[in-house]
Amino acid sequence: MKLPLRFIHGPLSNPAFYSAPLLLLLILAGTASGFGSMGPIAASFGDYALFCAIDASGKQAVICWDANNSSSTASSLLHYSSVLPPMAAISGGEGFLCGILVNTSQLLCWDSMGTAKTSDLIPQVFKTNTYSHVAAGKDHVCAIQGLYYSNDNSGDVHCWDIVRVSNTSLTSAQSPRFYDQNVNLKKLVSGDGFACGINREGALSCWGPNSGDLGIAGVSENFSILASGLDSLCGVSQTSGEIKCWGNSSSYANPPVGIRFVSLASGARHFCGIREDDHGIQCWGNFNDSLIPKGPGFLAIASSNFLTCGIRESDLVLDCWFTNLSARLDYDPPLQLCSPGLCTAGPCREGMFAFNASLLNEPDLTSLCVRKELSICSPCGLNCSEGFFASSPCTSYADRVCTPCSLCQNSSCWDVCRLQSSPGMQKKHWDQFRQLLLIVGSSASGFVLILFAWCLLPRVMIIKNEEGKKQFLPCMRKADPESDGNLDQHPPASVAPACPGVAQVFRLSELKDATNGFKEFNELGRGSYGFVYKAVLPDGRQVAVKRANAATIIQSNSRDFEMELEVLCNLRHANIVNLLGYCAEMGERLLVYEYMPHGNLHDHLHGGLSSLNWSLRLKIAMQAAKGLEYLHNEAAPPIVHCNIRSSKILLDADWAARIADFRLLTPSERDVNAEMRRDVYGFGIVLLEILSGRKSYDADCVPPDIVDWALPQIRQGRAAAIIDRYIALPRNVEPLLKLADIAELALREDGDGRGSMADLAVALEQLVKDGLIL
Repeated sequence: MKLPLRFIHGPLSNPAFYSAPLLLLLILAGTASGFGSMGPIAASFGDYALFCAIDASGKQAVICWDANNSSSTASSLLHYSSVLPPMAAISGGEGFLCGILVNTSQLLCWDSMGTAKTSDLIPQVFKTNTYSHVAAGKDHVCAIQGLYYSNDNSGDVHCWDIVRVSNTSLTSAQSPRFYDQNVNLKKLVSGDGFACGINREGALSCWGPNSGDLGIAGVSENFSILASGLDSLCGVSQTSGEIKCWGNSSSYANPPVGIRFVSLASGARHFCGIREDDHGIQCWGNFNDSLIPKGPGFLAIASSNFLTCGIRESDLVLDCWFTNLSARLDYDPPLQLCSPGLCTAGPCREGMFAFNASLLNEPDLTSLCVRKELSICSPCGLNCSEGFFASSPCTSYADRVCTPCSLCQNSSCWDVCRLQSSPGMQKKHWDQFRQLLLIVGSSASGFVLILFAWCLLPRVMIIKNEEGKKQFLPCMRKADPESDGNLDQHPPASVAPACPGVAQVFRLSELKDATNGFKEFNELGRGSYGFVYKAVLPDGRQVAVKRANAATIIQSNSRDFEMELEVLCNLRHANIVNLLGYCAEMGERLLVYEYMPHGNLHDHLHGGLSSLNWSLRLKIAMQAAKGLEYLHNEAAPPIVHCNIRSSKILLDADWAARIADFRLLTPSERDVNAEMRRDVYGFGIVLLEILSGRKSYDADCVPPDIVDWALPQIRQGRAAAIIDRYIALPRNVEPLLKLADIAELALREDGDGRGSMADLAVALEQLVKDGLIL
């Protein structure tokens, strides 16, 4: 479950979720994940700050980490925290943490030094009790009695003190000294000498020797979220959604106004919250604003004296940042995915979504919770952050999707992206738009004539090649009401090319779900066109999704995409990667291809994958030649690959070779034959790689270019010297020597003397038939 740290913008929701009742429900569903609070991530305070979080393995295991230093303390700490049992929720205090055990709802507490026994931090009278909520304070713990997974999680409050025996040793006082026991509370937070809670209605109450310093007397407002610092308290009002704070004002200076939050966290002298709209971070009090992450959204956060760590909503990866520049330490979180929230019983409320474990691309992971009937309900985001527009709404099992404004190409996102631009940029874009309107208006009549000629002439005068095959028709065929009446079954998209009976039209939401939100760990490769992702469709099919990047979309218009699609839809051959479908929705351009489970030829020859025997290598050479021959001679119009190499030859489930990543010729590329000869030369290099096992260019070899090294030896009759010695030689090497001759033919300097792909395909097919290699 480990992944590299990375920033990926989280998805955003549909504006249809803005109703006032729903906003209230979202607020009620919020959590606090700071000092003295309970959540899926928590931190201890003090010199030995420790962060712990519930991981996303489906076992609710607890992982802990601190600053990476060479002291023995840190080493013992990591060993100590690795044996913690699974927990439903955790909370951090001064030098210790507590959690509710998954199976029993009993409490377990541990210190951040790893020196105290867990049994020493809970009084004997409370050890066998069950609890639904826990809040660890500076030197005390309070907990609400009850079962954690029960739908009724309000009850009596038990509190006890944590006594500091020495600088490195903690224990529990066996009886409370001054903490009153309140009744029927639903949520708790604890600070220095006080604890606060809210009941079912949201009424706030505090107790303890320092509770009077907070100044909450006379507060009649109801609250849904609380977070406490050492000497301060902040909450989110149920009615207004505004932040209200009490206690030491230096800890909560300049609280935000007019911003709603779904979660709060508190440090020693600052508070942070997760905004309701885009799940971004907002902080107030004593902190350095430049260190706060500005881009990705979060679903849970926790703070210590000097550090805040959060769980990113887009990929569940941990991300940490410091309160001030002076507090910089070597403090990297582990590369593990952490739970986005707490596992709870019952269905998710409206405006929430249950996190779908399948998004993590772990085949054996069906839930993030230890029991299947439990779910993690997280609030839907309500808006896009700057530079993004909403392209998919929040559903029951997936959060909203944001798409960069650079991909906005229709009216559904123009207004949003224009409003997100600065006034200067808005004026610039409007001026450009006006100029475009003038240009389009002044040339409209000419455009109509050109379009008429472009579409009509090919239907009047059908061009045929030498073999009598029909060539490319530049206009998209419109649906025939009699023959293609089923084309309207797909919802309209910004671009809807027709591939009747061949290619499927996918919705953006489908492909987003199938690729786990286009996550990096689903990536198969990337190139100038964009990214390629592995995807699993709802019917279980594995496919590859090629997603155009912004540069590709900007440089080509919708008409180019339609023309390319019409050609690709009609290509079908056993030795090319065939198009299965496409999506042209919300400014996106996605092509769905067959998935090739055995990767590419380059990685098998040079990348440490399974070595290919000689029989399979010869078959791959023949099949790749047939695929290129099909593109050159049978596709209409002819298709030239222009970048054929071993990494562009993929291997399907049956180890058959498939040609991938071929492109269409532009109108300016007139000399098709010359381009085809380039393909033949490139394929000759591939044949040398297959024969020798050497890369096409290797700086560690002399000469580094494979052609400069191999071709002279072949022409001097010493082809045997270049045969791959890491594969056992067959009894009959004659087929390999013939393969060298075919490669030499393809690599001749005179393009006219190289032969065509058809010539190479015939020669290789005969070689496979006659030259049995055993």
